Amino acid sequence: MSDFLLPDIGEGIVECEVVEWRVAEGDQIEEDQPIVEVMTDKALVEITAPEAGVVTKLYVAQGQIAKVHAPLFAYQVEGGSPAGDQASQHVSSHQSEAEPEAIQPAAREKLNETAAEPPTAKGAPGAGPLYGKVPASPAVRRLVREHSLQLTEIAGSGKDGRVLKEDVLAHLDQASPAAASSSQTVVKNRTAKNQAETQAPRVEPLRGVRAVMAKRMVEAASTIPHFHYGEEIDVTALLALRERLKPLAEAQGERLTLMPFFMKAMALAVAEEPIVNAQLNAAGDELHYYPQCNIGMAVDSKAGLMVPNVKNVERLTLLEIAQEVGRLTTSAREGRVDQADLKGGTISISNIGALGGTYAAPIINAPEAAIVAIGKTQWLPRFDEQGAVQRRAIMTITWAGDHRFIDGGTIARFCNAWKGFLEAPETMLLHLA
Repeated sequence: MSDFLLPDIGEGIVECEVVEWRVAEGDQIEEDQPIVEVMTDKALVEITAPEAGVVTKLYVAQGQIAKVHAPLFAYQVEGGSPAGDQASQHVSSHQSEAEPEAIQPAAREKLNETAAEPPTAKGAPGAGPLYGKVPASPAVRRLVREHSLQLTEIAGSGKDGRVLKEDVLAHLDQASPAAASSSQTVVKNRTAKNQAETQAPRVEPLRGVRAVMAKRMVEAASTIPHFHYGEEIDVTALLALRERLKPLAEAQGERLTLMPFFMKAMALAVAEEPIVNAQLNAAGDELHYYPQCNIGMAVDSKAGLMVPNVKNVERLTLLEIAQEVGRLTTSAREGRVDQADLKGGTISISNIGALGGTYAAPIINAPEAAIVAIGKTQWLPRFDEQGAVQRRAIMTITWAGDHRFIDGGTIARFCNAWKGFLEAPETMLLHLA
């Protein structure tokens, strides 16, 4: 039997939270099969099996913290057996039709003493080919766990006492009257208790991405003097251009949103005001100007706020940016962003308008120097140059800049350049390589 040690995931991570076990004790596993998902302070990581075998023990429960280089689970290597050759041959002969539960070390002595006893009769609870253990498929075991049952309580009608799904359902039907009565009693007791006592709040530990977000937002808000700057942008022409280009993008398998236009225009505006794409060093005495424009986008994922970034936007076409935006959005919402996609950002966008917000005061994603919050687009009346009222698509935006080296004039000039490209998107053609 071998222990699988939680590997060093990198980035100085020493512990992580077990989010979901994909297997249970006693399950047969194959090499590279997903075993467990763990949440680091960066992203969700999937850990696979190093080799084929049988899971014998899960050391860390779901929702608990696992330590790097500490045992995560134990497994019996395929072809070996903790109970000798006879058990090994038996497990091998039944792997295709059932997955016996693992034999724990503490139970081996007792099992050896009872190995000579005749097996339980077919169809009786607790029957099974391997030392009285109950054979059942992973799906059946999962169903049993979901209803807080034990396999030994259920009469198996399959070969060698194997418990089938039908057996579990029949057992639940038989127990339903008693369960209903018990449930009513529990509800009455709980209601009486709630009337007599004030309900306590649900407590949830702050871990993973949310814990990192809390730490970094406090650091950014308390160490960086924020300067906010708001503006309105008329995106009527931009919306019309996107509608014309959408069929062409879909023909190449890409979904064209406004985000690629925002990013491309931002990279062009950075060329006019490169200090907005710079970063102050830790000592606060040097400015580092980056030639590449790696634009981050805030994504509201199930694991918490993530800001993956599209690398080298200044070199990419709109279709290439759209492809990256789609990939990163999907990965972030699933909590599976690669570490490389979270590093190296130089400026960020928070599209709060996608959720309905009009205005926001964003916090800078340190060590970057600026971030923009994009509000929802509204159709509003506006005067044209002749004084006539027109229906225009107006988008509100709010910039936050690091006021240690970005002043109001700088952010205003940068925003005006960005706004110019978005209000007259055809002008971007003059600057494309």
